[in-house]
Amino acid sequence: MYEDFYGLTGKPFQLSPDPAFYFGSKGHTSAYAYLKYGVYQGEGFLVITGEVGAGKTTLVRALLEELDVKTIVAAQIVSTQLEADDLLRSVAKAFGIRVAQDDKASLLAAIEAFLLMLFQQNKRALLIIDEAQNLNAGSIEELRMLSNFQCGDQALLQSFLVGQPELRSLLRSPAMEQFRQRVIASYHLGPLDEAETRGYIEHRLHRVAWKGDPEFNPAAVHAIFVASGGIPRRINAICNRLMLAGFLAGQHALTEAEVNAVAAEITGELGPQAVATPFPPRNRSHTG
Repeated sequence: MYEDFYGLTGKPFQLSPDPAFYFGSKGHTSAYAYLKYGVYQGEGFLVITGEVGAGKTTLVRALLEELDVKTIVAAQIVSTQLEADDLLRSVAKAFGIRVAQDDKASLLAAIEAFLLMLFQQNKRALLIIDEAQNLNAGSIEELRMLSNFQCGDQALLQSFLVGQPELRSLLRSPAMEQFRQRVIASYHLGPLDEAETRGYIEHRLHRVAWKGDPEFNPAAVHAIFVASGGIPRRINAICNRLMLAGFLAGQHALTEAEVNAVAAEITGELGPQAVATPFPPRNRSHTG
């Protein structure tokens, strides 16, 4: 709607994840490096966490586009509180595995046969579970058991768990000790800082042929940073609404006052969680 008014070739701030708009902040670059490290290792579990809207799914999609499909067969599951047996069915479906019977023994046998077939073709399997904070302890244990499938000393399945910070709390529980021993690395993706927020906004605008119209003055960017808490999805929501308001008012310079008005409008519609809450810790990582 506002694209023509500002001479843009597309929507710069759509809310759905799109790897074409991937922005390499310090945190995102580090998280992406961890994902690539995990792929290189080819075994065990890698855990990526971050707040809602931090850009985790965009990272995963960017990785999937880069993988060599001749050597890695990747499948993705979005977890919706799956029980252990349901998780096995989801794994089979995600990899396109046909199972004659629906019992657990048949599921495990079919998954193992598929993984062995890939190994014989000099390929390996990568399973990515998004929204992994919704998994329960039984489902995570089932994933750990799947990681036991081997041929000689070669692991047949590697898994990445991607989720909200609650996932880290779940994995710290005493019952998860055996699982933690299989985690090769983990990373927490924090928010953008203020300089990165400006870089992020301009990066997305440049992707749609922005030539400085509309103008985001420093005070406006600061207000966006404060209102969004540096969370990319919140930045998108504010900027999208801000540019719509600018179009409707015929404005080519967007100011702090407009940002504050838009942030108040979003809060009134969606509640305080739609804009900034106290920052989570900055990026933290460890390998194990």
